[in-house]
Amino acid sequence: MPNPADRKDPLPVFCFKVELHLAGGSGGEAFFKSVGGLKYETEIVPVREGGANDTTFQLVGATKWSNIILKQGFTGSSDLLTWRTEWLNKKYRRIAEGRIIQLNTALKEVASWTFYRGWPAKWEISEFDASKSELAIETLEIAHEGIKFGSA
Repeated sequence: MPNPADRKDPLPVFCFKVELHLAGGSGGEAFFKSVGGLKYETEIVPVREGGANDTTFQLVGATKWSNIILKQGFTGSSDLLTWRTEWLNKKYRRIAEGRIIQLNTALKEVASWTFYRGWPAKWEISEFDASKSELAIETLEIAHEGIKFGSA
């Protein structure tokens, strides 16, 4: 019979944190409402060969990385928007490395996804609507050059 202490339960999605390290050494830890975009896919290149009319060969193409999407409540000032604006004004500070860290309910690190050479591709704030009583949410999309998974 398996030992209950060895059981691996699924982790809750609300226990996570984000670390951002800008080129030049600045950066730190941040907490967000949500993090998305932890996905990538490899393109399929269909090739038909002359004389082989019964199949199409599926070759491996380029790997595409989705943008990391960070969302947080807007408080009237925004380090994310400041970074995006500085980047647009030719300061081009990339994230040397960023980590999305999955925590367990005891707030211990269980797994992480590290992305490399990120830059702020898109910033937006939620729609203002006087008929709603929702919080203003700012969203930042970070384009990057790859993700590496690691477990604690």
